[in-house]
Amino acid sequence: MSELVLTYSWVLFAFILTTTTTLIINKSLSADKKEISDQNKIDQDNDFVPISISVLTISDTRNEENDTSGKTLINKIKNSGHKISNYFIVNDNIENIRKKILELTSDSNVDVVITSGGTGLTGKDITFEAIEELLEKKIDGFSTIFHMISFEKIKTSTIQSRAFAGIINGTYVFCLPGSPSAVKDAWDEILVYQLDIRHKPCNLIEIKDRLKE
Repeated sequence: MSELVLTYSWVLFAFILTTTTTLIINKSLSADKKEISDQNKIDQDNDFVPISISVLTISDTRNEENDTSGKTLINKIKNSGHKISNYFIVNDNIENIRKKILELTSDSNVDVVITSGGTGLTGKDITFEAIEELLEKKIDGFSTIFHMISFEKIKTSTIQSRAFAGIINGTYVFCLPGSPSAVKDAWDEILVYQLDIRHKPCNLIEIKDRLKE
């Protein structure tokens, strides 16, 4: 009889422990989700303001048919309510890249330029070398946050990416890796918020008119 009572006591203890642990974990996850939500607040009382975004794919091998990353980015931009001002593919050539970037950032109808491709470490990955010296200001926080997000998914492999951002001719330029997953992460976790004027406590669009002060 005593053994039966002891066994029952252990079962009851295990049940209580499991239930308590589950409740703690669920509460923790809910708190984490709330924290993320709080960090990306959209003020629904303000009106959404669509902006014009140019998409530039940098690659020797991609065309409009097989440019998966470019298509992913275009779809996400449109689904967010913004406008595609134009879409180009340029080969891995420093002068060609610079020429196109300067052309796009000089266009008063373009608010933001987003590139994909050429941010790795191979000999043909020259997006950084082509664009970095054109930057009037660097947005170092973009690269930092992108690597934080990337680390959660691919761990230390993120060091092979040189994603970066900055300002050229008063226009925001974001340079993303060429993989669709990286493009998705950059848009879903960073750009969709910072390119929305309703985002609080601050965003990049509300200061855009002051970039040339």
